[in-house]
This record gives sequence, C-alpha cells and structure tokens, in this order.
Amino acid sequence: MQKEFTFSELNLSSEVFRQKALRWAEQFPQVAYYTGNSLPYFYQGFEDLLAISSQKTVPIPAEKAFDHLTLIANSGKFWCGLLSYDLKNQIENLQTSRPDFISFPEAHFFEPEVWFEFKENSVVIFGKKAGAEQIVDQILALQISEQPSGKATWQARTSEADYLENVRKIQEHILEGDAYELNYTIEFFAENAIVSQVQLFEKLNKKSPTPFAGFFKLNDSILMCASPERFLKKEGQKLISQPIKGTIKRGKTPEEDQQLKEQLFNDEKERAENLMIVDLVRNDLSRSAETGTVQVEELFGIYAFQQVFQMISTITAQAKPEENLATILKHTFPMGSMTGAPKIKAMQLIEQYEAHRRGLYSGSIGYVKPNGDFDFNVVIRSLQYNTQTKYLSYKVGSAITIDSVPEKEYEECLLKAKAIMEVC
Repeated sequence: MQKEFTFSELNLSSEVFRQKALRWAEQFPQVAYYTGNSLPYFYQGFEDLLAISSQKTVPIPAEKAFDHLTLIANSGKFWCGLLSYDLKNQIENLQTSRPDFISFPEAHFFEPEVWFEFKENSVVIFGKKAGAEQIVDQILALQISEQPSGKATWQARTSEADYLENVRKIQEHILEGDAYELNYTIEFFAENAIVSQVQLFEKLNKKSPTPFAGFFKLNDSILMCASPERFLKKEGQKLISQPIKGTIKRGKTPEEDQQLKEQLFNDEKERAENLMIVDLVRNDLSRSAETGTVQVEELFGIYAFQQVFQMISTITAQAKPEENLATILKHTFPMGSMTGAPKIKAMQLIEQYEAHRRGLYSGSIGYVKPNGDFDFNVVIRSLQYNTQTKYLSYKVGSAITIDSVPEKEYEECLLKAKAIMEVC
C-alpha cells in the first residue's frame, strides 16, 4: 500500500492532520514519530515520519542485540528503533547496577505495519495492507480535546550539594590523568504522575522545537524527546556525526543574542570541550571509514534554538563497503558527547558517580531505510514515562573538565531543563 493525500483535499492543515494522526497512533503498542520541525540544519534534521505496529512484542534479548541489528541492516525493509545507553555493556566489558524505573530495553526495532511520510503539502501513507482511505477516515473522525497534560512534583535524585561534591571528585580524576572530560548527568523524577503523553510531547516540542524531536512508545514505556543533537546519519556511503558541546542561554533582545552568541564562540573552555569530542568522534568514525576520508566539515558552529545557543561540530567520513548498521554502531556507540574522553574510562566513572540508570537517556532513537541509510539522534532534553508505574523522569548533564566551575555546571544543567520544567 502506498497512497498520497494532499492536505487541501483533506480540508486540514498539515499541523492539525499531524495532531490527529499522532493521537490515532497512540492506541497502538508501538509508535515512533520523528520530526525535524522544518528547522534549517546542516545535513537537515529528522525526516517527518510516523509509524505504528499493533504487535505488543517482547524486546530482543540484550545479548542478541547486534545479531538482530545485522539482520535489520540486510533486510531491505523500513525499521524504527531505539538504542539504550546500556547497550554499551554489549560493546565493552562494562556493567550497570542502578535500578531502572522506565524499562526501555537495551535495543529494540520494529517493522511498521503502517507509516506516514509528511511532506509540505501532502502525506504519503505506506503499509503492508490496503486501506489508506479507511485509516485517513479514522484520523479525520478524531476530535482533538485539550486536556491538562499533567503537572509533576519534581524531586532531585542528586542534591545540589552532592552534585557539586561529585564534580570536584571528577576533577580530581581528571587531575590524576584518569580522563580529560566527563559527561556527568543527574535525574529529576516524579512519582505517581498522571500525564497525557502525546499532549505533553506536543507542548514540549512547541516550547522547544528542535531538529531531532520524537515520540516513541514501546508498550508501557514512553519517550517524549526534544533533542537538538544528531548522533549518526548514513546517506549512501557517507557517515555524518554532529556532536554538541557548548551551551549558553538566549538573550532577551537581538543585541544581547548576538553578544551571547559571540561569547559562546570565543569561550576557550567550551571550545576545548568541543574539540576533545571532535577528536573522539573522528577516531570512532575512522574504524568504519575508508582511509583518509574522515574530515571535520564544520568546527565550533553556533546554532540557535528556542532556549539556548549550542556549539556544534560536523564530522563526516566515507564508510567502507562492508560496513553496515551493526558494525558502525559497534565502533561509535555510545556517542562521545554523552560519555567523555577517553570513552571507556569515562563510562566507568559515570557508573561510579551517577545516582541513576541512564537507560534511553543519552541513547538514541531513529530509523533505518530499505536501502540501508539511517538517521539517529541523541536522546537529551527529554521526558520518559512508564504508564504502569506512573514514574516520570528527565535527566540533564554537562561536560566536566579541569576548568569547570561546579556551580556554573549546575546552572547549565538547569538551563537545559528549562523547557521541560515549564511544560510539566
């Protein structure tokens, strides 16, 4: 099945049809929605896609994750999926001991029964069966009723005092040569939270539109994501990674905006952090790349988002012919911007100092096309929710270096969480 409908023939705007389609999709146990929010971005953001499956499947066993990823890479089909940060344990000799309150698996992909490709003036519906007209009729019949999306009573799993003390301890490790940089994160959570997941995602996406936003549902586990960061894209044989390191708030006037933008660009600490991760990504990509093809196409690019300016660099490479999704992920996951350098030691220290299990946070959601191309984000600036336990969570972090001021790092964490705290 493949059928295209123009929004003019449906007598609906693109925005309203998407809202209705996402609410229609919410009834299914597996849902993946990706949007680039029509934002200009180097190598573009996510394509605008919505996919569903009516199968309530059991996620693949962790120890078989890469066998499954190899099958996906060679299947010639369209897939939607997630990669939890804890997938690192299958790549390196690492462990995770913290409790998991959201219950996303280490990796999971599903082949949609129906998926939508949103264009500027139309939507194309694909599926395994006929029935695009019936699906559209069901979507058009839905009434959008705005209910309270939910308000959480947030608790900090790590107190500000403990955070500051841990940053100082991490700096001692850096001084002793254990690491150069460490991405240290903290969790805020709410128990017995009652939220409207799709509506809350829409509020978050409207408050903070980003090029790698998404909504992902796997049975009882929900992700509402407003990520500005790409982990990895494959386009033909070209690999593209765009790590973020460097954050500053937006100004209240155009003049203040310009001043803050220049301040971020010229900040030696932020540039040093960014350069460390650029070097790490270059090394990761080189393991899958043709010799001599790894290059930095943009260094210290400053990008404007609703709440913040971000410093983003773009590294590309030409993949070897034999490389596919599974082998490339083994060489690059998890993303260096969310670990630190050197990567393995940084991940060991993360386990030592963080009081929470990262789970899908600092992992990735994305899609794989039939031709083997793929695009994956970095799961940050996101809410996670379990519909059974009513546990709601968001996590934020920053890069710790020897030059970090602990109090300023804590302020940066709160700045990154601003949009989340304002919508829930």
